[in-house]
Amino acid sequence: MIKIRYLYIGIDDTDSPEGMCTTFLASQIINKFRDNGIELVDYPRLIRLNPFARFKTRGNGGVSLKILNDDKSDLAKEIVLDEVEKLSMFDCDNTNPGVIFYDGEITKEMEDYAFRAIYEFITIDEAEEFGNSIGCEIHKFKKGRGIIGSIAAIGLPLSDYTYELLAYRASENYGTKRQIDYESVYLMDKETFPDTFENIDYSEEYIAIEPKTPCPVLYGIRSNTVDALEKAKDIVEVSEPIVDSCIFKTNQHTDMHIQKASDIASMKQFGCYEVVGEVKNRPTIIDGGHMFFYIFDESGEVECGAYEPTKNFRKVVSYLRPGDIVKVYGGIGEQNTFNIEKFQVVKLNDLEYQNPICECGKRMTSAGKNKGFKCRKCGNRIESDDKVPVKINRNLSRGQFYETPVSARRHLSKPLCRMDLTR
Repeated sequence: MIKIRYLYIGIDDTDSPEGMCTTFLASQIINKFRDNGIELVDYPRLIRLNPFARFKTRGNGGVSLKILNDDKSDLAKEIVLDEVEKLSMFDCDNTNPGVIFYDGEITKEMEDYAFRAIYEFITIDEAEEFGNSIGCEIHKFKKGRGIIGSIAAIGLPLSDYTYELLAYRASENYGTKRQIDYESVYLMDKETFPDTFENIDYSEEYIAIEPKTPCPVLYGIRSNTVDALEKAKDIVEVSEPIVDSCIFKTNQHTDMHIQKASDIASMKQFGCYEVVGEVKNRPTIIDGGHMFFYIFDESGEVECGAYEPTKNFRKVVSYLRPGDIVKVYGGIGEQNTFNIEKFQVVKLNDLEYQNPICECGKRMTSAGKNKGFKCRKCGNRIESDDKVPVKINRNLSRGQFYETPVSARRHLSKPLCRMDLTR
């Protein structure tokens, strides 16, 4: 029996904040492949890596392609390298493309490396050493940082995945306002949700399928199925040319970056976690609109942040009280603060300790340290300094999940509409 051999291609770090998109580069490669009789095996893959990694690209995503390893493999490599040379944003200091060709089996060590690229920080030297050890053909441009994500994009297993349809605009329109009919986007969302999701942030009237950068992408629609994407594409109307489109299989919105932390002390900077802790203090807001509070357990404590871009999510966070127990999802950034993506209420503290009420019905005040309480209305005094527990109503619900809005959601964060909340 003849064993089928495949050539895996990984590409990363070709874009910059000023433009380009590695997915667009991939779509151009796919077109050139098709013109030369080279067909992909499965959909191209868009793999998002650690959102807290240093030196990350704009969306921190690498692309991988899979083709048959046959007499056209050398031509395929030539096409890939030519397109990377032609389209990458080399003028940007932080653009350092990397291309990987690999024709072996996807091994457990490659899968482990890919998860490391999502969970941790990998250096260029580490990636190059690993790539050489497994027989990769490595191509570095400038510093070649893109090889880190390229290897990961090839090796990552996808037990959970979504799809994204990306439509691309004509180059003369780069940097101009996208001509998307917003009413058609609202209609598309109504007709296809929840098979498609993250289309609109209704609280902010924010059209989430529309990028806000001068890149080649006209719009991107995310979905659980390809059929829903085809339906969505037929509904969305635009008044500018669509020069190309491509559907990617991706780990977006899977929570693949989230690790279960056994306790707070075990979490590391730049990692992404799910951890349970008790709320230590009422959330407070600082200049700039950012909100912070601490959670703790027997191992230690960590500051949690809900930042200004999360908008109304901060109001939900403000309802937390000392004694509440929450499960938070997110990552630890530069300032060692846990950036919350969503949280679940495990237990609510519905008791608040207040000054006692006098026999006359008036709330008493402190008579001084260790002097009990006094009533300003009738003059009555009691010697005890103990406050009394009072059951209070809460604006949160036990067991409920609360998430950041679509406009502030990270690529990898799994929205509640994709979670099985019945378990």
